[in-house]
Amino acid sequence: MNIVLLGPPGAGKGTQAKRIHERFRIPHLSAGDILRDAVARGTQEGQEARAHMDAGALVPDELIISIMSGKLESLPTGFILDGFPRTVGQARRLDTIVKLHAVISIEVPDGVLLDRLTGRRSCPSCGGVFHAVFNPPRNPDRCDLCGGPLIRRADDNEETVSARIRTYNEQTHPLIRYYTDQGLLVPVDGTGDIDTIFGSIEAYLLEL
Repeated sequence: MNIVLLGPPGAGKGTQAKRIHERFRIPHLSAGDILRDAVARGTQEGQEARAHMDAGALVPDELIISIMSGKLESLPTGFILDGFPRTVGQARRLDTIVKLHAVISIEVPDGVLLDRLTGRRSCPSCGGVFHAVFNPPRNPDRCDLCGGPLIRRADDNEETVSARIRTYNEQTHPLIRYYTDQGLLVPVDGTGDIDTIFGSIEAYLLEL
């Protein structure tokens, strides 16, 4: 299966992608993780992307497509795409590379997103994600999965989070109509607990 997870920042795409991977053994590609890795390694593409990411803006289409296309073409067994595409232009380019089977849209109100993101903590070692209120780790500041230190991402401050949400609403939300018109969109209520949200996604995927 080739699946896109669509939703605003803080909707839980990364968490649900990991659950789908564990249940269906489909490789998970996080555009955000791939971009941050490129930034950390200091590649030319990473340096170009960093300025846009730090400002809460989208990475330009040609740059993100260049980074993601190679990853997609190397996966023979399908994928879960988290954080890509983010514009209709990117979606059209993606259509020329692969055939999608479902686009799952996790829907969450803006106010809930702001609360979620400003309290989010992540593990740079294994990619685990926790929240100070909604999903706290057993040991403060330590990852439950690997024991590594948890950090607050630089782009999870309130000003940048607000900019990211505005950017999503302006530039990414049109993908809802794009994929609805293709008959691929599966809307999912993202305000419940993690297990309930995953149950809705799982029920749909089992019917594919």
